Amino acid sequence: MTAPLKKDIVQPTNVNSGNSTPSQLAHVMPDSGGASPHEFLPPLNRDTSYWGMAITQFLGAFNDNLFKQLTLLLATPTAANAALAKDRQGEAQMIFAAAFLIFSGFAGFVADRFSKRLIVICAKIAESGIMFLGFLCFFTYGRDGLNALFVVLFLMGTHSAFFGPAKYGILPEMVRPSDLPRANGMFLMLTFLAIIFGTALAGLLLRSEDWPIWSGSLVCMGIAVVGTLTATLVRRLPPAQPNLKHTLAAWGVPKSVRDLLRKDHQLFWANVVYAIFWMVGGIVLQTVNALGKTQLGRNDLETGLLAASIGIGIAAGCILGGYLSGDRVNRSVVVGGVIGLVVSLLLLAIPGGEHGQLLGYYGSFPVLICVGVFSGMFIVPVQVLLQSRPPKAEKGRLIATMNQCSWIGIILGAVLWEVCLKLLSATGWPRSAVFAITALLMLPVAIFYRPTDEKLSHDAA
Repeated sequence: MTAPLKKDIVQPTNVNSGNSTPSQLAHVMPDSGGASPHEFLPPLNRDTSYWGMAITQFLGAFNDNLFKQLTLLLATPTAANAALAKDRQGEAQMIFAAAFLIFSGFAGFVADRFSKRLIVICAKIAESGIMFLGFLCFFTYGRDGLNALFVVLFLMGTHSAFFGPAKYGILPEMVRPSDLPRANGMFLMLTFLAIIFGTALAGLLLRSEDWPIWSGSLVCMGIAVVGTLTATLVRRLPPAQPNLKHTLAAWGVPKSVRDLLRKDHQLFWANVVYAIFWMVGGIVLQTVNALGKTQLGRNDLETGLLAASIGIGIAAGCILGGYLSGDRVNRSVVVGGVIGLVVSLLLLAIPGGEHGQLLGYYGSFPVLICVGVFSGMFIVPVQVLLQSRPPKAEKGRLIATMNQCSWIGIILGAVLWEVCLKLLSATGWPRSAVFAITALLMLPVAIFYRPTDEKLSHDAA
């Protein structure tokens, strides 16, 4: 990074106090295209811009997970009608993921071509409209069933496809490289706290006779509006590559990104591992829902609490992963996280007891929390690696590719879930046996994946 001229520095003491305006920060270094030099950013805990982005992500993740979990629970048969009703969770996951596959590449181009802050605000405005459509679909659920909800799921996936490269690509532009692990840890912790609250509230709404299903959509609409307001707190940032030309390749994986992945094996394998992680994550969520409702005979609220316990663990694991990583991509944190995840999944699969699972309902809670803790520890360093290694002008498109890989994984997970259901039907195995399959899927990662342990520097930004 080129040192700023003395006359161009605008009261760095004020900048460090966290009181500087975006316009002041934008003019600290003219040769940076208006971007804020990291050394003059306020401390992370007093950075209003960072917290505005983090809260915006929290609110968006809450909406996504409340709506999606409501749909998944409605698509899951109960123990009483398991023989008659079809489990349609796999369909819902594939529909949600299809939007990512279609639009993620173009969303990456948009994230590099335009200001990521602008994209974040536009995505939040679009979310308000989608939540209104969701309200209409839940209101007419008794007549239209799941199909209308699946259409809104596709729109939510489209919205998230554009939001993803902007929200993750903006972090390396907003914070110091040495703060990136902690920033990601807090960011992901808030994300999974949103998953906890959204998932638990979905079960509560379906369980309660006093609150109709569509009441949750009214909450979502209000939260989407608040999220739009918090997005305006993010400081103005220039486009990473304002002269980037659109080509058809932007809808897939652009040649520049393919060349980058071919040359940088760390980035390539991090993308592969990221996809495997989300493939397993999609299967685990569906297995938890099926364990609660179909195998253990629990109601929607109790099943939602099972799923939410993973979120509690992930929230803690993300903070732990960010703290243990320090100012580096820490290989030991990655390895410890994935080994713990494999062991925890195997524990959930042990047969026995009245319902074919040794741990039972209450015994599953602490192990599901461990699944979350180890998942958070594992994914924070991997995500930091994916954010920090690409050149600034390629970050949006690389993160879009990361999203495409993760949603390819989720679609494969949905397909594998359908295969598992057929296998369980043919063998008579309980739903909890799928946890063992997910452990086997993560086992190669635990054995072979060893990212380079490296300190983060200003060059990473």
